[in-house]
Amino acid sequence: MEFPCRKRNFRSLVLCRTAPAGYRVRHGAVGDAVDGAEASGGMEEDAAMQFENRREAGKALAEQLIELSGEGRLPDPVVLALPRGGVPVADEVARALDAPLDVLVARKIGAPFQPELGVGAVAGEAPPVYDRDLLGRLGLTEEELAPVAEREQAEVGRREELYRRGRGALQLAGRSAIVVDDGVATGSTARAALRAVRRADPARTVLAAPVCSPEATAMLSGDADEIVCSQRPASFGAVGFWYAQFPQLTDDEVLEILHVMK
Repeated sequence: MEFPCRKRNFRSLVLCRTAPAGYRVRHGAVGDAVDGAEASGGMEEDAAMQFENRREAGKALAEQLIELSGEGRLPDPVVLALPRGGVPVADEVARALDAPLDVLVARKIGAPFQPELGVGAVAGEAPPVYDRDLLGRLGLTEEELAPVAEREQAEVGRREELYRRGRGALQLAGRSAIVVDDGVATGSTARAALRAVRRADPARTVLAAPVCSPEATAMLSGDADEIVCSQRPASFGAVGFWYAQFPQLTDDEVLEILHVMK
């Protein structure tokens, strides 16, 4: 059952769903609708679904995207997976939509004194995207982070070449570019990915993930034409919290999925 928590934000539309039967439930709240939009559904107000694994999450997400496609809102789709975790999710989406699958590598830019703390991200050949509020609080400048950004940009290129095995990126101009990840927590890498995609002049830019934090959804509403989330729990925590099985994927596993999809 779909939540009627649709809220137009100029170009953006946020969709939410309740859990399909048989999915595990975690207490921690299906989030309230963005900016007061109404929300209702068959699940408890304070519960949200835990997906069994990324494949199951991808199938749930694909159902929503099939509905959009049936309404004519995804003309000529291309599915872009954010590796590694987004690849099995995107594979299910691409199969359901009968759409080509490609990768879009995004890399976090970490703070020099704490690399795990993301202060920005890079994707494709687009310029780095920074969290300027966070930079200000940490007393960092983009110039200081330039060497880190350059290293991550080089890693983006290396990984894209590895995953694509020498072929070029799919053409996005005039098509519906659907960026897929296994979850959206802070939104920094997703924002970099969406801005990289927009440089290719797609007809529509869509961000799709099985689980998204409400804060990231709100932050990204101006970067995508639509944001599709299977669920948007108010108490988000981490992406892995919403999966019963959440193993790290290897490059070999990513390549196997991409090779079979081709």
